[in-house]
Amino acid sequence: MMKKAIYFGLGAISLSREKAEKMFHEMVEKGEMNKEEARKFVDDAVKRGEEEQQELRKLIRDEIKEIKDLFASHQSDIDELKNKLQDLESKLSSR
Repeated sequence: MMKKAIYFGLGAISLSREKAEKMFHEMVEKGEMNKEEARKFVDDAVKRGEEEQQELRKLIRDEIKEIKDLFASHQSDIDELKNKLQDLESKLSSR
């Protein structure tokens, strides 16, 4: 799952609106696209970037929850072992 998060993060490169607008303004100046196409493309790119950021945040939160749950389950095992050790120490000291 962590590998998936890393790949997702790498694929979720989002441009800031300012950078995207600058890049597409240059394309308009070169005649590679018109202003309306550039504006729509910038809006779509920014929206997609924001959606991907939200998905990535959710994925990270889910991973953190899994890790916390894993440690919580191990903590109960550790507590159980501590109790057994204390019982054994108590039995040994009472001899």
